[in-house]
Amino acid sequence: MSENPFAATRRCTGANLNSEPAMQLTPEQIAQFDRDGYLFFPRQFSPEETQALLDAVPELYAKRDAFNVREKGRDAVRTNFAAHMVSKPFGKLGRHPRMIEPVEMLLGEKLYMHQFKVNGKMAFEGDVWQWHQDYGTWLNDDMMPTERAMNVAIFLDDVNEHNGPLMFIPGSHKRGVVAAKHDLSTTSYPLWTVDNELITSLVERAGGKNGGIVSPKGPAGSMILFHSCLVHASTSNLSPWNRVAVYLSLCAVSNHIRRHKRPEYIAHRDFTPIECLPDDCLLQDYPVDLPWKDGMPGSALQTSTVPFDAQKAAA
Repeated sequence: MSENPFAATRRCTGANLNSEPAMQLTPEQIAQFDRDGYLFFPRQFSPEETQALLDAVPELYAKRDAFNVREKGRDAVRTNFAAHMVSKPFGKLGRHPRMIEPVEMLLGEKLYMHQFKVNGKMAFEGDVWQWHQDYGTWLNDDMMPTERAMNVAIFLDDVNEHNGPLMFIPGSHKRGVVAAKHDLSTTSYPLWTVDNELITSLVERAGGKNGGIVSPKGPAGSMILFHSCLVHASTSNLSPWNRVAVYLSLCAVSNHIRRHKRPEYIAHRDFTPIECLPDDCLLQDYPVDLPWKDGMPGSALQTSTVPFDAQKAAA
């Protein structure tokens, strides 16, 4: 296998925001994504770019705010939400063409940021993420109409077989939304999870011991793009190595959520299309809007189980 079997066509755009896309998927990659539900790009970001992001993590994790969810019974951060709203390095990452443009290509329209997470999976303390589909939560909690959304993630640490790598069931996205139960107790973060019987069936259909579960691993700076219905999980991290990763959950603008059942730092309410910065934005000083840099507004914590349409009708 080559060092980067999924290498996409990529070029630097410099300071011209209207230049051609910085990253385009090949027909072979598009076919592979349709078949497997994910693409893996080793070393997609340079060590310098990755370090600029990793250096910003301790300040985020030190905050005692609602958007830092800590591991159950521990002080280690499990998930930091909405870093792109408060941190300039992550604000730039949320507009990076290497993260945005492949998803635009697959979904065929402009995107907005549904969710932005910096997941910790810290050494010795990072807990499991149970088997789940992300779209299951977005549908049940946020009333996102269809699965026209997906995740793109970047490793900020090297990921190996010991520090809790993601596990995917290839092709499981083809099943669409599967049955799930709301698990409120296993970890500190509620999740719509898939039961063991169905996982066993999906793994067998995907090849059993011969490829029924895959775990993309690689150096810091590697990137994964995966379908919102792809069933995935990760084990706890019992190793002495952190496994910090950033996840952008990008949604087609036309497919925006229909209710605000969760706080805004978890499920964003601004459906404005993302405009990309130049390709070198992580290493250069481009201006970026940080609406929560001076604090999260109280309105971000206001929630409702009533869909938008029903609210308007009652007004």
